[in-house]
Parts: sequence; C-alpha cells; structure tokens
Amino acid sequence: MSKREEATGRKIIATNRKARFEYHILERFEAGLVLQGTEVKSLRQGRASIGEGYASVEDGQLWLFDINIPHYEMGNRANHEPKRPRKLLLHKAEIRRLAGKTTEKGLTLIPLALYFTRGRAKIELGLCRGKKAYDKRESIKRRDQDRDLQQQMKER
Repeated sequence: MSKREEATGRKIIATNRKARFEYHILERFEAGLVLQGTEVKSLRQGRASIGEGYASVEDGQLWLFDINIPHYEMGNRANHEPKRPRKLLLHKAEIRRLAGKTTEKGLTLIPLALYFTRGRAKIELGLCRGKKAYDKRESIKRRDQDRDLQQQMKER
C-alpha cells in the first residue's frame, strides 16, 4: 500500500481516469456494492475494469452496469458472471435525489473509483455532465501548460 492509501484507509482497485477527461464532475457519492463471494476474491487480486461502466436508478434502486470483474481463477462452477448488473447501496433519500438529477438533460452517473475501505468494497460515483470538444481541447492545453511549467521549475 502507498502512503496515500494508508492515510485514507483505502485500497484502490480500479480508477476511471478517462472520466475526468470526458466529463465535468459535479458531485461525488460513495456507495457500497452487493457482491458474490468470488467477486470479492477477484477484487482482492486487483482485477476489475470500470472504464465503460455507468449507474442508473431503476424501480427505486441504484444499479451499476458494464463493470467487468473477471472470473476468480480458483473459483469452481459457482463462479460469478463477469459483467452482471450489480446493486449499489445508498440511502433512500440519496437515491431519490439522484433519480431526479439523472432525468435532467445531459447528467449521468459514472463510476470514478473502486476500492476497499475497512474491508468493504465501495465505489465512488460521479454525477457528471459530458464535455464538449472545445472543453476537451482546453483540458489538453491546460495539462500541457502545467507539464511545461513543471519541467521549467525542475530545470532551475
């Protein structure tokens, strides 16, 4: 574990770096996951992909779709389905609020990070609005300027 992970008590499994480039993150939420036994074992090995995932509210419950947790290698015939929908655990008031927000045009729930906190699997969700092409160009320009500035500071 890195010093940062030790300080926060988190063991990060997967992050969605692309989400920060593709979307404006308006709010962040931490939610628990309902998992099967072999899914937890696979996550403990650090094997998960959240890049193309999203969450939505259906029938008053929050569900996570298109997250890939590969089969546990030592699992038997009771192994889990890798891309099955997974239920997320949030307070009912938060779910109602998110249901209202996601019906607005252009807002969606995107997974930002998957991690363990005190032995429990959690996922950080972001309420996001998609960036336009000019916003992405601005992000690239700002990143390049920061990199150049860091290089100049390093040279001095």
